[in-house]
Amino acid sequence: MSGRRESVKKDLIFIGGLIVIGAALIAYLLIRPGADALTAAPAADPAATSQASEAAGGDADRGHSPVERRQSGDPLALGDPDAPVALVVFSDYRCPFCAKFSRDTEPELVKRYVDAGQLRIEWRDYPIFGPQSMAAARAGRAAAEQGRFWEFNRAVYAAAPERSKADLTDEDLIGFARQAGVPDIDRFTASMRGNAFDDAINSDLAQGTGIGVPSTPAFLINDVPMLGAQPTEDFVRAIDGALAKR
Repeated sequence: MSGRRESVKKDLIFIGGLIVIGAALIAYLLIRPGADALTAAPAADPAATSQASEAAGGDADRGHSPVERRQSGDPLALGDPDAPVALVVFSDYRCPFCAKFSRDTEPELVKRYVDAGQLRIEWRDYPIFGPQSMAAARAGRAAAEQGRFWEFNRAVYAAAPERSKADLTDEDLIGFARQAGVPDIDRFTASMRGNAFDDAINSDLAQGTGIGVPSTPAFLINDVPMLGAQPTEDFVRAIDGALAKR
């Protein structure tokens, strides 16, 4: 009986967290910061600088949200940069509910919408669960450097526990890189252990903080928030609604 009470207590805490996230994102939509606020963090490299520039100016000219980047060739995105709907995903590799979205929902969205040119998915690093989260974010970008970001991403999430935070040591991350087919593991390891990606990761963090994202996973579908690892049907309904408005 005590175990059941503890389970109910945990569920209530989780639901309360979703309410807090919802309030924060609704507040963002009501008093949305300008593009400059979203892109104020420095970029580590020309690609990140280009992303910030597009968020501040080019995308606004095309009618896109300043949260979206729409950068052609972005290794941390899936789908056509000009797709009518964009799903921006704020995630932490240690987050069990981010893993649930990756395993249960993302493949269906890719099959149904990304492959059809209707949806673009853009990843944002939001490493909020300690040093291992930051190390994993660096590792994801090290895999992206060799063209294996999404394979690495899915390998990490496929092995994640259902309810608790993943334990991601350097050895674990190197193992996931091998599983993802990263060709040069020595280069991957050096990049993962360096700080070359920190400015770009911190830029993602600043963007999420600027729009009031307090936890993961958090999503914006054409600027409309969706909170937590909701059922796939809820994402389908939201995307179909956004498509109907185009």
